Amino acid sequence: MARRSLLGAVALTPLAACAAVPPIRPAVELKLVTFNIWHDQGDWAARRPLLVAALKAQDADVIALQEVLQDSAVGLENQAAMLARELGGYRVAFVSTDPEGAPRRYGNALLTRLPVLTEASTRLQPLDDYRTALRLRVTVQGRPVDVVVTHLAWQDDAGSVRARQIASLLDWLPNDGAPLVILGDFNAAQDDSGLSVLTGPRFFSVLPRGSVATTLNPAKGHPNRVIDHIFAERSAFAPVAAHLFGDTPTNGEYPSDHFGVAATLRLI
Repeated sequence: MARRSLLGAVALTPLAACAAVPPIRPAVELKLVTFNIWHDQGDWAARRPLLVAALKAQDADVIALQEVLQDSAVGLENQAAMLARELGGYRVAFVSTDPEGAPRRYGNALLTRLPVLTEASTRLQPLDDYRTALRLRVTVQGRPVDVVVTHLAWQDDAGSVRARQIASLLDWLPNDGAPLVILGDFNAAQDDSGLSVLTGPRFFSVLPRGSVATTLNPAKGHPNRVIDHIFAERSAFAPVAAHLFGDTPTNGEYPSDHFGVAATLRLI
């Protein structure tokens, strides 16, 4: 009897060992887009449906927009609100240095179809450059993630200003360990001294250096420069895929004077 009990215990041992192994957590992915939409410049009536179609094709969880305009003088509703409505299923957040209720407001926006825990915005130092940052804390399958949109100083020699703006942004963010992604038009390539914090060990770009020729649209008279970026924390994310979009004309027209950047990240 004792022998049979011992054999039974031995037989159960592998099952018990298997039961002790924690289940493999399914991969959690986040699809992101950043796009400078060039407010209402060029042929806005022709660009609008192209912009909607380009964004719809990305099927993103979070969309970061720069150069978003609303202007009652020309009957232009907030472009981010329009896009959220046309795309369907997105909540919109908008930030501007123009006061609430002003007839004309210009700024940045985040659209998301994920649950939102908190929303916050700030003006970046130096204040005379009129730059902002907008943050949404979203939940990705129950995990909190901070997504931030910004648009930095444009001058070629403004590396020190961009560095100050990034420092201002990072100082403003909550320091509670939530994974962080920063998206936007940084008006600088990755070798710019002003971006050194974002191109250092803490973050990676979804577009490795040299992987694309430009995010500025040469057809709109721009030089080839990669200035639109998605930077993600290395400790929290692994890159899955990234690509440009909005870089092919339809009947000779493009959605914007920039190309969009789309990426899929995996939370680790």
